Amino acid sequence: MKPLIQILGLGMSKMGFVAYKSLFCWFLLTSSFFILSWLAVLRSTGHSHSVAFSILPNSRLLRFSENSNLDESVGKRANWDNNLGKCGSNVPMLRVFMYDLPSEFHFDLLGWKGDGENDVWPNIRVKVPDYPGGLNLQHSIEYWLTLDLLSSEFAENSIGRSAVRVHNSSEADVVFVPFFSSLCYNRFSKLRPGQKRSTNVVLQEKLVKFLTAQDEWKRSGGKDHIIVAHHPNSLLDARMELWPAIFVLSDLGRYPPTIANVEKDVIAPYRHVTESYVDDLSGFDTRPTLLYFQGAIYRKDGGIIRQELYYMLKNETDVHFSFGTYQKDGARQTSKGMRSSKFCLNIAGDTPSSNRLFDAIASHCVPVIISDEIELPNEDILDYSEFCVLVSTSDALKQSFLLNLTRNIGREEWTRMWKRLREIEHMYEYEYPSKENDAVQMIWQAVSRKVSGIRWRIHRSRRFSRTSAHRGRAVISGSVPRNFG
Repeated sequence: MKPLIQILGLGMSKMGFVAYKSLFCWFLLTSSFFILSWLAVLRSTGHSHSVAFSILPNSRLLRFSENSNLDESVGKRANWDNNLGKCGSNVPMLRVFMYDLPSEFHFDLLGWKGDGENDVWPNIRVKVPDYPGGLNLQHSIEYWLTLDLLSSEFAENSIGRSAVRVHNSSEADVVFVPFFSSLCYNRFSKLRPGQKRSTNVVLQEKLVKFLTAQDEWKRSGGKDHIIVAHHPNSLLDARMELWPAIFVLSDLGRYPPTIANVEKDVIAPYRHVTESYVDDLSGFDTRPTLLYFQGAIYRKDGGIIRQELYYMLKNETDVHFSFGTYQKDGARQTSKGMRSSKFCLNIAGDTPSSNRLFDAIASHCVPVIISDEIELPNEDILDYSEFCVLVSTSDALKQSFLLNLTRNIGREEWTRMWKRLREIEHMYEYEYPSKENDAVQMIWQAVSRKVSGIRWRIHRSRRFSRTSAHRGRAVISGSVPRNFG
């Protein structure tokens, strides 16, 4: 009896093992079939995620090399950032369509008159119209950009160039509007005999009417247009109509964030008024003044801090803090004072920015920036803490804070900042002909970095373009944004 039970037990264990093995094989088979089925479904219904860059407009700004990978592209970008002095040849050329605006919007404002009735542009091969001197120069940015585009058609001016003019707007990355808005404000904002409205106001109205009637504006709603309004009060009447465009500004102090902001617009440096310090042989010990400031002391808005700092610092023996202007001999005196100072104060005035920062850079005087709302040119690729000292307003107003801070910066640290100033000073130089990585080319490069954002905004605005309600509104884009104010 016992052997029979053992035999039966052995047979049952073998059967259980076989059943278990069969069940396991069935599970593997069904699981594999399930996975393969889902893969087939996904493959048959999915869309290809590859991008045909050749069909994208002006896709050279978006395209990676077919033989390169993302890591290589990121590496190249890092190399571009670390070698700004050599980046001109590696940066894609920005293609710019410039309107042939009537000369009343630009060179006529300089007193230029063409030989023919329909002449729009001066022959800059023969004679470049002069720009007014003095403080007019600090906001002359549209003048230099316009000259650069005109000269981009000369073969001999191709070296170090970041932008080139094209005559077919469909080939362009951006559209440039050659309106000398800052000069128009400075010279023509007051009523002249026989005028009921100033030339500045009339030209802005004409500009809005012209732009909004153009196919280029209608096609993008103005989002790919570049308009320079560097003087804080320039384009004051038209900015509410032209806000979709990219503005080239000195700061954002007099703009609500829905009209101008750092994501949409470009901050450009002032054209410095003091002369460039070409043969600078100075050093830490040959600059006896610790802190230098000369300018308007009593200002409104955020500029009240100037007055408070004046009373805190005026009696310090190694500090120069006095009232002054650039008129008469003022520019020369300022240049001399900055060149003999270790640090130059750049304090908020009526607006967050001032030309004083760029005068200090040109003079190789380490800037001390006290302006909480300031926006700095090319800060996405430049670390200003390498050649500037940035101080919050609240800290600057603490007793002895500025003096202790600057006195504790020794020869080695100051010299390192001074050398960095000399390395980057060319990025703040406006000149004609423009040179590689000077202020003009850096502005074009900043615009280039906005192109992908421009395309994104244009494409988003077309999402519902097929519906009749949206098409009725079209893309005029002249109305104030809904969250304005």
